Amino acid sequence: MNGHYRRAFPNLHWLAALLLAASLFANAAEASGTLTPHTAEYRIKISVVGGRLSTDLKSTDSGYIARHFVEPTGMSRIVARGDITEVSKFAAGDDGIYPIAYQTNDTLAKDDPRADIRFDWNTFEATGTVNDEEFHTTLDRLRQDRVSIQYALMHDLLNDQLRTQYELFEADKLKTLNVRSIGSKMIDVPAGTFTAVGIQHQAKNSSRVTTLWCAEELGYLPVVIEQHRKGKLRVRATLRRYTPRD
Repeated sequence: MNGHYRRAFPNLHWLAALLLAASLFANAAEASGTLTPHTAEYRIKISVVGGRLSTDLKSTDSGYIARHFVEPTGMSRIVARGDITEVSKFAAGDDGIYPIAYQTNDTLAKDDPRADIRFDWNTFEATGTVNDEEFHTTLDRLRQDRVSIQYALMHDLLNDQLRTQYELFEADKLKTLNVRSIGSKMIDVPAGTFTAVGIQHQAKNSSRVTTLWCAEELGYLPVVIEQHRKGKLRVRATLRRYTPRD
């Protein structure tokens, strides 16, 4: 269960960096769709182990803050003790969603991984701490953290700007995710019945494929999240509750 729940950019031309920075901080008025603040709760099943994922998205003066909380439930608490808290602050610009800060504290994993990272898109640097050790890296392009990637996909679906690749930042790992749409279908979950579009992403040379079934009427919130490894379903999360914020 635990395993499932859980530098420098070379010769980037200064003009390209300047243009990207300008794009990130530009007024996003041209975007027709914005994220809807909400709370949501999912039921997670990993093999025979069960858990709960609670998500909370709030708007702020500078953008958004999202909190994801994972905990085992029922008898699963006997074999899996602890929880995972991830918090991401991010904003929307002409180039889409860009992260500002990311924190994670995972007491489900054996080594209790922790991270507290800040993104500076003026200098293209990520700094902070990873497992209480100072951390610093430079970024060659716009990258998402483990939480903001979901909202980046939602934002781009809302604005009909879904890309074929997204860049993921995981402290000591920088990954390129290949993304594709696999069509739409009706999805029945405890929260209701929705027409959902399927979005798959997979890192290069990885046997793990993640599929998000996103409901347009919920602002493309995933109502089902599935993860296959070597063709076998390993993780499935289904939406139980969704409440938009005023």
